[in-house]
Amino acid sequence: MRHSKARLQLNRFTSWRKATLISLARALIVHQKIKTTSAKAKAVKPFVEKLISLGKKNSLSAKRQAFKILGDHRLVSLLFKDIAVRFGNRAGGYTR
Repeated sequence: MRHSKARLQLNRFTSWRKATLISLARALIVHQKIKTTSAKAKAVKPFVEKLISLGKKNSLSAKRQAFKILGDHRLVSLLFKDIAVRFGNRAGGYTR
């Protein structure tokens, strides 16, 4: 049964959707702001929030998990040194 499995599918196959979300997340981390459609923004929001939460943990395991998603050491260091520090006191809602 598919109960409680709803997600924004963006009219793409699974691999295309994952690639789109990763690309949007990488662009958001690099540029701090992106222009996109509202559907893509709603789809990438929880993805980026999880990455920032990993950045706030600041452990080796969290860095490895972030690298598995982002695939670039420069982006991981930017996430952990600059972006996660900025949201240190906030409990959530980083991508408002």
